[in-house]
Formats: sequence, structure tokens, C-alpha cells
Amino acid sequence: MNDNHQHGDFSIQFAPLQGYTEAAYRNAHSACFEGVDAYYTPFIRVEKEGFRSKDLREIDPTRNRAPRLIPQLIASTPEKAEAILSLFIEKGYKEVDINLGCPFPLIAKRHNGSGLLPYPEEVESLLRLVSRYTDISFSVKMRLGWDSPEECLRLAPLLNEVPLRQITLHPRLGKQQYKGTTDLEAFDAFRHVCHHPLVYNGDLRTLEDIQNIRTRFPGLAGVMIGRGLLANPALALEYRQGAALPCSKKMEKIRQIHDLVFQSYEQQLEGGEMQLLSKIKAFWEYLLPDADKKLLKAIHKSNRISRYQQAVDALFYGNEQK
Repeated sequence: MNDNHQHGDFSIQFAPLQGYTEAAYRNAHSACFEGVDAYYTPFIRVEKEGFRSKDLREIDPTRNRAPRLIPQLIASTPEKAEAILSLFIEKGYKEVDINLGCPFPLIAKRHNGSGLLPYPEEVESLLRLVSRYTDISFSVKMRLGWDSPEECLRLAPLLNEVPLRQITLHPRLGKQQYKGTTDLEAFDAFRHVCHHPLVYNGDLRTLEDIQNIRTRFPGLAGVMIGRGLLANPALALEYRQGAALPCSKKMEKIRQIHDLVFQSYEQQLEGGEMQLLSKIKAFWEYLLPDADKKLLKAIHKSNRISRYQQAVDALFYGNEQK
């Protein structure tokens, strides 16, 4: 039976995280672990001089091997959104995600991401794209609001009017960033007025977390997981199977992901050893939070690739010995 469909229509999607879920990581993750139905690119935006070459590389179809990749755009005006959309269409994408969720103040204060949520007229003009580009399947990723959970409720009628594949809701306010707790009451209030398939995103770290959310909100279309999958890359697969992977098997597969990402960075980075080290250390930022602190510290402190490799070997070898 197809792994992706054994839980009916409940999908597990890999959230985009700027600096972490890049093409190298997505490719490696999808090669080593099944269970994720869709991967999202970190958002693409228009800079003064156009697109960053790094962003163009990230969405280049020839560099991406994840089975279903959905690019995400962030924009404060329909003109900017349209410029990004044209790029996606040119690259052959048929599904696009609109970011109304990014909480970072520098982005939000320019009416991007969750900073746009308090302004229904601006949201409405951005969403007109959806009805104009009928051959593209759109989704929206959003928060409860910037300042107040009332904001998403005020936007619900606008969102309901446009044809969306799904809405992903992270039940925090933009101004909270990732602090404080998720507001499940506010999520429920939005769920009752939302006419689109709804996906839950936020603080899903364990099999129980996913199960609890499904039980609490029957009828959810799926969950989107970011930091939880970076911490435990097996999480989607474990949920599909209904059981945790044996530790040795999981560590073996995580080692494979690491080596694939490392090789990919080694090939694409031209800044020498220090650039490669700083890039690959980000891989460890969320990964295996319960691993031995001393071993993780040795990885983060390593100042040569040879030292880094020794520290990584020690962590994986040490885990196998337990």
C-alpha cells in the first residue's frame, strides 16, 4: 500500500525554514526517509535588484529531487507577488504557497508575511492573483494575526472567497515569533469559519503531539512540521508506521542525510573550509536535541573539517554503543 495514503487523506508536509530546509537538505531527507507528502521552499522575495541568485538556485528544478516541491512567495504588493509568480511559472511549478505567516519583525514591518494580516484590503488585493492564475493551485500559510487572533477571523470571508488548495495555520501571533504557547482555542475558532482544507502547523515534536492534534481537531487535512522534523528527521515516517524507528536504524539514516548534505555543500560552496564548516553546523542546530551535550558541543566548537568529522563520528559511534 502506498505509504503516503495509508492514513487516508491526512498529509504530512515539511515546513520551510530559512537557512535550514534548503535544496541540499530536502533532497537528502526525501532520499533517506519516506512519509512526507510535500516539501516547501523557504520564501522567495523580490529584492531591489530582482531575485537573489541563491533563491534562484534553490528553486531550480534540476537541483531539486524531492518528489513534490512547492515554492513559497512572500510579497507586500500584488506587483511583487506577480513577479515571483512569473518566475515560478517559468520554472514549471504548478503549485504555489503564499506566505502570510513570517513573524520576523524586519520582514513583517514592511507588510510582508504576518505583518500583512492586520490590513484586510492589502490581503484582498494580494489574493486577487489566485483567481487570475487559474492554472496554478494556490495555498496560504498564515498565523492567527500580527497583534490579535481576531485578525484571522476578519480575513476568513476573504480567504473563503478564493479557490485555495489549503490553508496552513500556525496558531501564534506574529509578534510572538516562536515564543509562548500556541493558542489552540483560536485555531479552533478559525477552523469553524474556514471553508478550505485546513492544515495545522506549530510545535509538533513527537508522535503523540501529532495524534493529539488530530484527535482535538477531527477533519484536519494534515499537519505541517518544521523544527520537529529537523530535530527528528524520522518523525513523518514514524507517524505513518505508528511506531518509533529503532535507535540504531534511525541514527544510520540520519548519518546518511548528514553525509549527503555535507557532500552537496562541499560541491557547491567555493569559500573554503570555514564557509563549509559554518554551513554544515546549521544542520545541527535543531537535530537530536536529546543527544549527549558534550558531543554536540564538540561538533559546534570544531574549527577544522578534520575535527568536525571526528566529532560527528564520535556522536554517531557513541550512540551505536549504547
